[in-house]
Amino acid sequence: MARPLIRCLIEGLGPAGELPAGWQGDTLAIGLFSGTEHPLHAALSGLLGGDPAPLFERRRFRGKPGELLSLQRLAAEPATLILVGLGEPAGFDAQALRSAAAAAAKAAAAAGALSFGLALPVEGLEAGAAAAAMAEAVRLALYSDQRFRSEPEPPLMPEQITLLGVAAEGEAALAPLNGLCAGVELARQLVAAPPNSATPEALAATAATIAAEHGLELKVLERADCEALGMGAYLGVAQGSDLPPKFIHLTYRPPSPRRRVALVGKGLTFDSGGYNLKVAGSMIEMMKYDMGGSAAVLGAMRAIAEIRPEGVEVHAIVASCENMISGGAVHPGDILTASNGKTIEINNTDAEGRLTLADALVYAGRLEPDAIVDLATLTGACVIALGEEIAGLWSSSDGLADALLDASRSGAESLWRMPLRASYKEGLKSQFADMKNTGPRPGGSITAALFLQDFVPRDLPWAHLDIAGTVWSDKGRGADPAGATGFGVRTLVRWVMAGAPA
Repeated sequence: MARPLIRCLIEGLGPAGELPAGWQGDTLAIGLFSGTEHPLHAALSGLLGGDPAPLFERRRFRGKPGELLSLQRLAAEPATLILVGLGEPAGFDAQALRSAAAAAAKAAAAAGALSFGLALPVEGLEAGAAAAAMAEAVRLALYSDQRFRSEPEPPLMPEQITLLGVAAEGEAALAPLNGLCAGVELARQLVAAPPNSATPEALAATAATIAAEHGLELKVLERADCEALGMGAYLGVAQGSDLPPKFIHLTYRPPSPRRRVALVGKGLTFDSGGYNLKVAGSMIEMMKYDMGGSAAVLGAMRAIAEIRPEGVEVHAIVASCENMISGGAVHPGDILTASNGKTIEINNTDAEGRLTLADALVYAGRLEPDAIVDLATLTGACVIALGEEIAGLWSSSDGLADALLDASRSGAESLWRMPLRASYKEGLKSQFADMKNTGPRPGGSITAALFLQDFVPRDLPWAHLDIAGTVWSDKGRGADPAGATGFGVRTLVRWVMAGAPA
């Protein structure tokens, strides 16, 4: 799909609606605060040839957040004006800027815009941050997935988008835009793909494509390789499926790296629940998105491979498989042995993701990284706690947690740090093995994180992101369309670009 050219133009609209000398276009979007005078209000008056207040009253436009009003001007350029409500100035921040840019882009595309100008208030925001926020939101809001339709609809896509009134230094912030957005789009495609398409083999093929096109290193361990490494927890989950497991290790290695980090993604391409079968109301039909962690990690690697940040060596690790029912599937009550020698009693076959992550985390730890971050659609408990817009963050390191929170804020992906309460680990005790794979229902997302912590070297900074609620949106939000969101890619990429502090 062709992508629009996005550029910054330092000049904004003049007080009488004068257009910048360097811009011509058929569609102009203007952001307006509710009940507050602002230079953009004056510019709009100039474009309309008078006070727009009576028009707003007739059209019931109040400037509330997300409100849109489209106006047509005959025999004039731009022919289409799109007014975007911003709400009160006190509540207008970088996230609101993103939402407004996304809403404007979708409205402009629906209006058939070819050249689209975006004038939003950016006073008080650093030019680069404002430009990146708007450009990412515009690009990602225009994403459309038509792969599985018999007659795909041609995407509505402007050829050029200009961010008006953004200082010239904002241009530099657009340099990583293509790589970052391509990574998010890849993650969306992987999560949205049906499980008969996004198989473990397909995830390995995606990693191979990234490696071949961008010069990364790839190792794919087959079942026998994993057996040789003693990955009994991972292979226990995989043994019920006819599809072979694929353990993926993709590496970005820049010149003279100063740090090494590992990104571990849960890669269950379909989760039936196993013998603890998911029943009606459990969203079994949506369990294609149980590989959202691996999609985020592979999407991040796609972005990192193009952006090529300096100083940080990045290892992406995905233990991919299906969790199915068959005569050979793992039973409730079985005891599995992970690659670090720990034994695990299976008291719930539907708590399979942590078993695959256990061996993946052990593998990651043996690479001797400076930090490990894992991402997983791990628990329904996290969705109950934080809803569908916020992912849970557990970490053994305050420094790593703070760095990830900073990266998530700049990428407009919400994280909330949760407790690693040691006393809750009592709930994982087993009468027969070193531990059970699930604890009691209360605090289920916490005990899941505590389970994972047992497979990470004790003194190594580690963070776990439970993204169960955030990888999918039924209605869409901000720059994310309905469906797969690509959550996690922007946080991981910004963390690595910042030098991956831990």
